[in-house]
Amino acid sequence: MTLFRQIYALLFGLFLLVVISLGYVQFTETKSFLEKQMTSDINNASHSLGLMLVPALEAGDLAQAETLINVIFEGGFYQQVKLKWLVDGKEQVWQNPVEIQGVPQWFVDLNLFRPISLESTVTSGWLQLATLEITAHPGFGYHELWRILQNAIILFSILFLIAIFSARFGLSFLLKPLHGLAEHSKSMEKQQFGPDIPLPKTKELQDVVKAFNSMSSKLSKVFNTLDQEVSNLRERNLIDNVSGLPNRQYMMSRLDSWLAEPGSGAVILAKLDWLETVHSKYGYQVRDETIRILARTLEHELKGDAQSVVTRIAAFEFAFLVSDVDSGKLAHYLQTLIRVMNQEITKAGGKANQEIVMGVAERIEGMKTSDILAQSDNALQQAIQQGKTYVLLAADQKQSLNREQWREQLTNAITNKQFRFRWQSIHSVVNQKVLHREVYSQLEIDDELVHAGQFMPYIEMLSLGSRLDKYLIDSIIEHDVLSQSAEPLAINLTLQSIRDKEFHAWLKQRLSKVFGKHKLCFEVPEAAVYSDMTSCIKLCELIQQSGARVGIDHFGRQLGSMTYLQNIHPDYVKLDMSVTTSLTEQEGREMCRALVNVAKGIDTEIIVTAIENEEQLQLFSEFDIDGYQGFIHPPCEIK
Repeated sequence: MTLFRQIYALLFGLFLLVVISLGYVQFTETKSFLEKQMTSDINNASHSLGLMLVPALEAGDLAQAETLINVIFEGGFYQQVKLKWLVDGKEQVWQNPVEIQGVPQWFVDLNLFRPISLESTVTSGWLQLATLEITAHPGFGYHELWRILQNAIILFSILFLIAIFSARFGLSFLLKPLHGLAEHSKSMEKQQFGPDIPLPKTKELQDVVKAFNSMSSKLSKVFNTLDQEVSNLRERNLIDNVSGLPNRQYMMSRLDSWLAEPGSGAVILAKLDWLETVHSKYGYQVRDETIRILARTLEHELKGDAQSVVTRIAAFEFAFLVSDVDSGKLAHYLQTLIRVMNQEITKAGGKANQEIVMGVAERIEGMKTSDILAQSDNALQQAIQQGKTYVLLAADQKQSLNREQWREQLTNAITNKQFRFRWQSIHSVVNQKVLHREVYSQLEIDDELVHAGQFMPYIEMLSLGSRLDKYLIDSIIEHDVLSQSAEPLAINLTLQSIRDKEFHAWLKQRLSKVFGKHKLCFEVPEAAVYSDMTSCIKLCELIQQSGARVGIDHFGRQLGSMTYLQNIHPDYVKLDMSVTTSLTEQEGREMCRALVNVAKGIDTEIIVTAIENEEQLQLFSEFDIDGYQGFIHPPCEIK
């Protein structure tokens, strides 16, 4: 129960206690007053009637005596009058059939008033003439008591309503600072540190608010310190000091992660001997400044051509990882790269296409990091020997389908629901319990099973991501896959779905009709967070408000701030393969520990990926992780 309701209930109870006490006092005092009034009325009536009856009793006039008694009897609330003549013992009784009007019978049945009777002797001098007994009728008491009780109830009800509404608004106003503290604490739980709470006018709450603001400020500094620690580690270990670009170590880890997942693209090695010429002519300071300018220009100009990573791997060598591109986009990327290089060479006083050579190796399925690096280096050496600007080693593996054929096959597969699904379990490191299962898709073309690694690059290229995600979600719901697993199911969303507002609206409407949506998890790649933060935040809020869960895939891959966690607040994060495979080095362990601390700072589950065996899992024993995933528990068919 909230503090507001507790105080409200207390005031409600106290008010009822006061009202009941006042009502009881009013009731008993009124009842006592009415009893005294009826007693006094009987005394007066008995005395008056006794004096009036003396002449009639002395004369023995029975008719006159009856007339006098009838006058008195009919004029008041008297239940009975009894007259006994002492001369001859004759007794006369008058009964009043007066009914109580306007009083409910249940109230009368309470028998609140005892019978009040008064007996007196009518005398004339020393002579006793008769005895007179008058019994009061309780109708007067019940009538008056009921009338007063009704008025009291109406008055108390009006006062009660006024008090209740006044207390509600008053408490809402007085407890407004506490409500602000509660909202601020919820934001702090999500690592969302807003401005300080204004000090309330209530002195007792001022110290609480001051302490809360101070705690919020310190927690904000702690989280920023953790984020800064990650940034410092990355800058020290993964960033080239001169260019500000990622270094060879980062490039190698990204290659490992990239080749372990479905995708397409190429690796470009560039040898820029003109930078050495600049060094010999103008010194290392001019050379370093030229490298910094070149790095900024490359990042800016190449950003729109394709998704790529630009790194400096040696003094005069750069490496480019271009992902999710076909041959046409790769050619355009190379043209842009050569144009930017020639512009900088010209500015430095050199000639275009001079002292610049590049080797390009396209990715083929099954390649390892050493394979694609050897291919690109071979292409670079050929370019040097042949005196060319670049040499492209196209993939020896010929695609069975061209781009348009892939479009037709994938569109038909989505329309005709030809995909097959598998799932892979994520286990707890504490008790080996399955935390959730990640769903993967496969496609059968011409009786041949095609894995996601072959068709997912074309899904992205052909902008079919939203359609595939809708189909996957619908299939899981319609085939009741949720009931087949006691654990939640994780679905990876494509970049197109994350950016598509129409998909957002569709997903919201779809989840509103799903029973058991709390067992659905939607994973967003970290690259999508950095490329379109606004869309990611909106989509994640929509998912969490619907009752489903949100996860961040490839956590720690991007070289950026972790503050986005404060806005998204995912239920879990999956450490990228580039982090998990670097634990054998001290720098990698420090980076992993820093990333774990940042995620734990917002109370988020941490899952490590690419675990192949128990020995590899043991390397994470010193870290506070929650689960693990990899081919130690390979994917299996959904039954």
